[in-house]
Amino acid sequence: MNRRDLLKKDKKKLNKRYKQLIEQSYNLRHTDHEASDVSAFKAIKVLDKLNKLHYLVS
Repeated sequence: MNRRDLLKKDKKKLNKRYKQLIEQSYNLRHTDHEASDVSAFKAIKVLDKLNKLHYLVS
């Protein structure tokens, strides 16, 4: 695999993780606000990494 393929693979994995964290944050919103905020924060960190990868892949 070349570098571009590895970056695309990482991007796909991060995108999946981002969606999981956002869904988890949404589901926890009504029961555990603190855990919801933590999940949202983690999702923002993953989104930042995704944006950096998007710059490299494109």
